[in-house]
Amino acid sequence: MTSSLAAASPMNRSDRRAWLLGAALLLLALGLLVLGVCVGSTGFESVLGAWHDQIAWQIVRDIRLPRTLGAWIAGALLGLAGAVAQGLFRNPLADPYLLGSASGAALGLALALALLGASPFATQWVLRLGMTGAAFVGATAGVLLTLALAQGVQHTLRLLLAGVIVGVVLGAARDLVTLSVPEVMQSMQAFMLGSTGFVGWGACAIMAAAAVPSLGVACALGRALDALALGESTAASLGLPLVAIRAALVGALALATGAAVAQTGLIAFVGLAAPHLVRSAVKTTHARLVFLSALTGGALLMAADVLARWLIAPQELPVGVLTGLLGGSYLLWLMHRRIGSRNRSL
Repeated sequence: MTSSLAAASPMNRSDRRAWLLGAALLLLALGLLVLGVCVGSTGFESVLGAWHDQIAWQIVRDIRLPRTLGAWIAGALLGLAGAVAQGLFRNPLADPYLLGSASGAALGLALALALLGASPFATQWVLRLGMTGAAFVGATAGVLLTLALAQGVQHTLRLLLAGVIVGVVLGAARDLVTLSVPEVMQSMQAFMLGSTGFVGWGACAIMAAAAVPSLGVACALGRALDALALGESTAASLGLPLVAIRAALVGALALATGAAVAQTGLIAFVGLAAPHLVRSAVKTTHARLVFLSALTGGALLMAADVLARWLIAPQELPVGVLTGLLGGSYLLWLMHRRIGSRNRSL
């Protein structure tokens, strides 16, 4: 009896830590949401005057609130996509853009800009829908091209290599488009650096609609990811339909990444760093890892968005630059710490 309780206690402790981490991340997101509503080019005056000033209330309701909430949803999409990619490919360096979705989205946007001659963040909703749709179609086309080159999802390594090749080829095609039509370079720069400044309520709704099925599929297949972590032969010996599981996971990964990229551009390191942050805090199953990575990614991008507005206010920094600096610094520190601990053990 005592031994069984002792065996169960680590699992219970891990479960409690996972629940506590999830609650802490939700509280952090709530605090960042309040802070994000208060930070902007007009400072706290918009919040203080929102009760009696219609313009101040419109700034809070239609600009700051959807932007901050959209940053959280986009970060959550990238976080869960990163956890799925790392579990699917059994590679801690896998990120959401691995299947060619980012390069495809950038190429689709470049082609749309070259054909339509419009800014990717134009105010007219028709143009906004056209640019967003072009980026999403390009992301989907990139993933489909990767699947075609890999001849399906039967072989994980082939899929990984095909994604790298497609990313390079589509990136080169995007560069050719921008070189042939130099007018689109400035607009493409905003997309390549990443921005949450033009996320509105419509973008929040689109990303939320993509987040629900993506998170549902990824969490439902959490046990399959646990089995894949032991090796494909082990997972196959358990009777798992690996082809169908890989197809569902690739679909969830592509949908989450495409929706986020289409609305915010290329945000670096959020999808890569979020699962590592969760693993450093708690050891848990992939189902919970995906959920906690989504919460962590949302908090990371929301914090970066607040910093981007606050550091050099009233001007803004590209949020993708901040996530690249912060995420890259964290991963370098993590690698240095692991190398140091390995050397000490030797």
